[in-house]
Amino acid sequence: MNDQAILFEGPKSIKLSKLEVNEMVEGDVEVEVAYTGISTGTERLLWEGSMPNFPGMGYPLVPGYEAVGQIKRNNSKLDLKAGDYVFVPGAYSFKNVKNLFGGSGSRLVVPAERVISVGEAHAQSATLLALAATAYHSVSKGGALNTAEPPDLIIGHGIMGRLLARMTVAAGGTPPTVWEINPARMSGAVGYQVIDPNEDTKKDYKAIYDVSGDASLLNRLISHLAPGGEIVLAGFYTEEVKFNFAAAFMKEPQIRIAAQWKRCDLEAVSQLLKSERLSLDGLITNINRPTHAQEAYEAAFCDPHCLKMILDWRH
Repeated sequence: MNDQAILFEGPKSIKLSKLEVNEMVEGDVEVEVAYTGISTGTERLLWEGSMPNFPGMGYPLVPGYEAVGQIKRNNSKLDLKAGDYVFVPGAYSFKNVKNLFGGSGSRLVVPAERVISVGEAHAQSATLLALAATAYHSVSKGGALNTAEPPDLIIGHGIMGRLLARMTVAAGGTPPTVWEINPARMSGAVGYQVIDPNEDTKKDYKAIYDVSGDASLLNRLISHLAPGGEIVLAGFYTEEVKFNFAAAFMKEPQIRIAAQWKRCDLEAVSQLLKSERLSLDGLITNINRPTHAQEAYEAAFCDPHCLKMILDWRH
């Protein structure tokens, strides 16, 4: 069977294509996709052609690891019924192309154990679960939020910065400060403050979380850190990360890299969403159709007012 999917033919070359879909085997579910998100991290690198050479990398390629849709068929023993909404964190559904993430398609065939059930009321906002899980993982280190040192300074008020700040507040932590230099992204704080870094004279932050992806900031961050404090690199950095050793020596910092979320992180943020402890309201700012994919991707990567672009596959 053939179904539509977003296809990167090469850097900045994208189209909606009909691709052959794998047949279901035992343990699989078939998902009719309603929404998919566009990642301004990994998908931007694929778009630019600057993605490091990870396994599965290459063109032509189907992107996407933020899909939400309804179960159409269940060929597994898991209790998933036709019509249930699920989150799909990537797939390997399409033949004869690279499936690095592989979730941006109208129909997916995936192992049932990969999907996460979401309520119909959260179907659209659940496209943010992978990003929320990434934020959760950076703080929890695979444990619980209340066992880790939450950020008291976050660098960047894009969608990852907002998720980190909201998660810290939801966990009962002290509301963090967020640095942002883009006037278009200064607003939208819920229970915390956003300031221009040039106005910040505080030099004793205990935990600084950088989600900017700017490798040149490390020396500046170290100067605002308390002795023995922690800097968490929670963005994705394509350039070499360097720092002045003598200045760092005086502060004795811990520098930690937060990797990709794990299944337990995804389940944890799903529960936060269902219990309404974590709100994802106001984070999806743009919606477009797959037939306008080129326009949608350009807006997602270039419009500073666009926090999160999702594609609506229902029509």
